[in-house]
Amino acid sequence: MALSSRLWRLLTLRRGATQSFRQLARTWGSRGHCGSEVIRNTRPFKRGLLFSALSFLGFETYQVISQAAVVHATAKVEEILEQADYLYESGETEKLYQLLTQYKESEDAELLWRLARASRDIAQLSRTSEEEKKVLVYEALEYAKRALEKNESSFAAHKWYAICISDVGDYEGIKVKIANAYIIKEHFQKAIELNPKDATSIHLMGIWCYTFAEMPWYQRRIAKVLFANPPTSTYEEALKYFHRAEQVDPNFYSKNLLLLGKTYLKLNNKKLAAFWLVKAKGYPAHTEEDKQIQTEAAQLLTGL
Repeated sequence: MALSSRLWRLLTLRRGATQSFRQLARTWGSRGHCGSEVIRNTRPFKRGLLFSALSFLGFETYQVISQAAVVHATAKVEEILEQADYLYESGETEKLYQLLTQYKESEDAELLWRLARASRDIAQLSRTSEEEKKVLVYEALEYAKRALEKNESSFAAHKWYAICISDVGDYEGIKVKIANAYIIKEHFQKAIELNPKDATSIHLMGIWCYTFAEMPWYQRRIAKVLFANPPTSTYEEALKYFHRAEQVDPNFYSKNLLLLGKTYLKLNNKKLAAFWLVKAKGYPAHTEEDKQIQTEAAQLLTGL
């Protein structure tokens, strides 16, 4: 509609200009000038004006089509993201991965970090072979890296980049794993800064603290040899993050409940440990991980 109205205005302008020239020619002819010569001289002008109109029409068409293509592409991405989020919430891990891998060449950060998550989720499945798992872990890191390159303001891109770096560390050796710990912490903290209401990022920062609080003595010794200031943390610091995550979004994740129980066990508070482990055991199992957590919580409760 906008394009046709612009063209109509241009054609109206052309007719008006031609009529004005004809009127001018008649006027000059009545004053003794050669009116036919003037009229003949308007023909190149009319041809030029018509060419300008067509050029303008082509440019306007290009603009409208380009704008429509952008709108269509955006709408398509939004539709894919909606489908992806539905499949994720439904626990359809393999269907989600199949959907998103069709768009692995996408330049959209929101789509790419979801693909990183889906690749990692497939890697975590018990039926995934060790060889396939390794390939998927490195694929996930590549997708997360691209997502972060496309949008450094995406808290989710920072979060999944940190998660994927951590996973790759299992294949890179203790030196690389410890060196990556600084990067992982930085990106988790950036994710929390960008979105303080994301319970998962806070939970993951808690896991980072728990991991270094639990680090065996021989790994601590290696870390001190390799790094002047190796990463360190405490169970108290980990507990603070797990509780903060629970305050932001209560019962959002079975593993947060489990780790609250395990952290209290490390701090020799069996009463509070039992409280959180019971909650973890009773958490509805939507995923394979939830089932594994239920089993671990039950075993820990038996030990109490």
